[in-house]
Amino acid sequence: MAAKAVILRAVILAATLVAAPSFAQTNDPSLTQKQVDCLNRTTAAGSDCDKDGGAKNGGGTPGIPGGAVFLPALIVDLFPNPPAGPAPQTPAPSNGSSSSNGSGNTGPAPALSGPVTVPQGLNLAEPPRAIAGEFVPDEVLVTVAGDAGVVQQIANSFGLQVRSQRQSRLLGSTLVRFGITDGRPVGVVLAQLAADGRTQRREPNHIYTLQQAAGIVNYAFDRIALDASQASGENVRVAVIDTGIDDTNPALAGVIAEQYDAMPNVPIEKRDHGTSVDGLIAGVGPLEGMAPGAKIYHARAFEGGKSTMDVILSALDWAAEQNVRIINMSFVGPKNDLLGTACRNARAQGMVLVAAAGNNGPKAPYGYPAAFDGVIAVTATDARDGLMPQANRGAYVFISAPGVEMVAPSGAGSDVVTGTSFAAAVVSGAIANLIHAAPDRSADEIEKALAETAKDLGPKGRDNDFGYGLIDTKAAEAAKE
Repeated sequence: MAAKAVILRAVILAATLVAAPSFAQTNDPSLTQKQVDCLNRTTAAGSDCDKDGGAKNGGGTPGIPGGAVFLPALIVDLFPNPPAGPAPQTPAPSNGSSSSNGSGNTGPAPALSGPVTVPQGLNLAEPPRAIAGEFVPDEVLVTVAGDAGVVQQIANSFGLQVRSQRQSRLLGSTLVRFGITDGRPVGVVLAQLAADGRTQRREPNHIYTLQQAAGIVNYAFDRIALDASQASGENVRVAVIDTGIDDTNPALAGVIAEQYDAMPNVPIEKRDHGTSVDGLIAGVGPLEGMAPGAKIYHARAFEGGKSTMDVILSALDWAAEQNVRIINMSFVGPKNDLLGTACRNARAQGMVLVAAAGNNGPKAPYGYPAAFDGVIAVTATDARDGLMPQANRGAYVFISAPGVEMVAPSGAGSDVVTGTSFAAAVVSGAIANLIHAAPDRSADEIEKALAETAKDLGPKGRDNDFGYGLIDTKAAEAAKE
C-alpha cells in the first residue's frame, strides 16, 4: 500500500507539472505583444497562434517553441553568481568608498544562516510578464516598506537571498536586491512577490550600457552658439554617472569636486568614457569643456561599458545628496519603473536631468532614462549638423548637439569620440552656462527655453530625428519667461 501511495503521488505531481504553463522571458525588442502572448499561451493570444507558439500570418518567430524560457547570458565579470548553498552576504553597492558618503545606507543586509529553501505553494498574484531588455537573470529589485527584519521575512517567505539593501533617498523606501537561487524566471518571481503587501515596486535588475560609438578641433562651441572665451559654469554643480575617470588628466585639474564608487567590489579597468564626458562638460586647458569652472561630482557606476539598475540607483541617490543642479546620464537601457521614479523625484527636487538618446539605430526601441518625462534626451550631430546614423529615433528625442568625431580628454590623454553620450555632455555643459548666468532659473524654465530657441534641423517643429533641433545656448540664455 505504501508503494502504491508513492506511485499515486508521483503521477499527480507529473500531471501537475505537465499542466503548468511556462512563460516566455525575453529581451528581444522586436517581439510584438501578440508574439509574447503566443509564446506564453495566454488567453489574450486567442486563436491567432501557430502550433509552435508564434503569431499567425507571418507574425511568428522562427525556431522559438511555445512556452520557451529565454535568459540572456549573465555578465560574469561584473555580476558573478553566488556559489551554491550558503553564501556570504554581498555588501550593498552604495557602501563603496567615497570622499563624501552621505548615501543614507542602512548598512549591509544580515547574512543568511543557512541554505535558501523555496516554500511550496507560492501563488502568482499577477501574470508573469515578458521582460524587455537585458537584465541579471537571477536577481530582482524590490522596494519594501519595513526594516531589515521585514526584508529577511520576505526573503524567507519567497525563498530568496538578500544580496543587498539600503535606504534610497529618491525612491523614499528600502531598496532590496533579492537573489533567485533556484532558477525561477525573473517574471515569475516578480509575479509572486506582488502578493506581499510589504513590497511596493518590483522590477528586474536591468543592465544599461554606455553610449559611445566609433572610436578636429572641438567644433561644439561654434555649433551651439557658445563663445568659448566667455563660457563659464562657475559654481554650478554637475553630477556625472559613468565609468571611473583618470583624475590625473590635466584637463580635469581642479574640476572634480567629489568622487563616489557605486561598485567598489569591481576593479576599475576602463576610465576613458567618464574622463571624456567630464572633460567635455568642464575640462580646462587646451581641451576646454563647455562650462569651465563647473564642479563635477563623479559617480563611478560602469565597468566594461555595463552596469545594473541597482548600481545606477545607488549613484543617483548619492548625486541627489550633493546638492547638484544637473545630472548627466550618458547611458541607455530598458524602461524600469524604479529608474523612472528616481528621475521623476530628482526633477521634482529641481535637478535638470540630461541623458543620451542612444546609439542603437533608427529602428531601436526607446532608450531610457532619456525617454522618461522630465529627462532631456539628446541626440548627436556632426560638424555639418547632420544626424549621427547610429542614433536612436523617436518622439522622446528632445534636442540635438555635437557628438560626432570630437576631440576629448581620455584616460590616455585625448581621443576622438563619437556618440550620443558626448552630445549629452555638451548639453549638460551648455545648461551649466545657463544656470551660471541665472542661478534662479528652474529646470522647467530651462527646458522650455531650450525647446523654444533650438535651431530647427528636420521637418518643421519637433521631429523624431532631431527633436526640437540643435541647441542654441546664446538664444536660450536670452530667452525670458
